[in-house]
Amino acid sequence: VNGEPLRLTSLEYRLLHYMMMHQGRVIGRTELVEHLYDQDFDRDSNTIEVFIGRLRKKLGADRIETVRGLGYRLIPLEGETAG
Repeated sequence: VNGEPLRLTSLEYRLLHYMMMHQGRVIGRTELVEHLYDQDFDRDSNTIEVFIGRLRKKLGADRIETVRGLGYRLIPLEGETAG
């Protein structure tokens, strides 16, 4: 961010990488959980929301949009193309 490297946990990295690969597309919470965790993970947990909150603090709140009832979308920076 602004020329500085980000310090991410392994799960934050996996989440951000997945969102970057699908940049501009709304990704449902269930899809994110399935990408990050094994099948037996508690889907009612708020872990995705926690990771999204952490990424917003590191990237800037305006980079990840919440689409109510649908999921999250990584907003491309100007000049970036949506994946």
